[in-house]
Amino acid sequence: MINRDRLAATFKTLAEIDSTSKSENAVASEIVKITSEIGAETYIDDSASVTGSDTGNHIIKYKGNIKTEPILLSAHLDTVEPGKGIKAILKDGVFTSDGTTILGADDKSAIAIILETLSVVHENNLPCGPIELVLTTCEEIGLVGAKNLDFSLINAKYGYVLDTADTEGIVIQAPAANQLEYNIYGKDAHAGAFPEEGINAITLVSKAIAGLTIGRIDHETTCNIGIINGGVATNIVPGFVSVKGEARSHNLEKLNKVTEEITSSFRNVIESYIRTYPGNGVPRLEVNIKNDFPFTNIPVDHLIVKIAQKAAANLNKQMFCQQSGGGSDANIFFSKGIITGVLGTGMKDMHSVRESIRLDDMITMVELLLEILKLHSLERNI
Repeated sequence: MINRDRLAATFKTLAEIDSTSKSENAVASEIVKITSEIGAETYIDDSASVTGSDTGNHIIKYKGNIKTEPILLSAHLDTVEPGKGIKAILKDGVFTSDGTTILGADDKSAIAIILETLSVVHENNLPCGPIELVLTTCEEIGLVGAKNLDFSLINAKYGYVLDTADTEGIVIQAPAANQLEYNIYGKDAHAGAFPEEGINAITLVSKAIAGLTIGRIDHETTCNIGIINGGVATNIVPGFVSVKGEARSHNLEKLNKVTEEITSSFRNVIESYIRTYPGNGVPRLEVNIKNDFPFTNIPVDHLIVKIAQKAAANLNKQMFCQQSGGGSDANIFFSKGIITGVLGTGMKDMHSVRESIRLDDMITMVELLLEILKLHSLERNI
């Protein structure tokens, strides 16, 4: 039933349409052409007014032929750079780019898999409940599309995002994350003539960071300082430095604790300097902390886990429950009450010019989705 050549052609077509973040309209339009041929209805939310994309999130609804609760399937439309002028090359059963760009298997392999699944279901009148296909914009720049998705357009209470690598795993745990920004104001001065009149913001930052544990804190928690900007010239005592980082944890108490520890390290350095050299009004610290995304924690006995594992078993395959260190649109869906596991497509070396995917892995995932949809239509028996 699965049309291997069609799947390959669909992926190649999608991959070669430029769709870096905020420029997803062209690829979305191509997808709608395909889904409209099988009678699916498309709804586009108004998130573009917030995200800055040239289109909104697409919610595509396929009625199916079994009366049951709808199931959500989701992928994101955008890719990272270098993602313009992609040439998708199929050789020996493996898709790659020409080496000058990414391939875009993240996440167009997922879209091609879902489209082939829907085509097979429709052509063969396979048992299938209602499907809500949610295609988000701007995922690669902070899950921005999902964060601004019009959830009133979605009725599904559970489903799957296809946006990871392992075809034998379902991600049911993912961390929450905080974005951290610290702006340190010192005092500029001529570094050769009057260095004692300056307050070196870089020196203050270095002391604050030196007091931190960076990287893996424990099996649930990580933190990182990723961006430092400051200084104008070598002969000027730097009067300003901006530091950006993040903290992640599967445990909200630990997330708050490590966030406070990092903030306290910066605050303590500034306060120590002021105690030593009072009266200048500087140095000064500005702190901006923003929740980047909430956590996901799905019970191992939830219906979506049981369906995925039974579907895999029916195909003589395995499906392991997994914990991820990264976030995805599934985190946002989970926070809105839509229980969403993350399935893999087989993509490798994502976000690099070495990115690749095996056509056989995409075939495997179409088989799995077909089995999932069949079991979903009979979910009372799971």
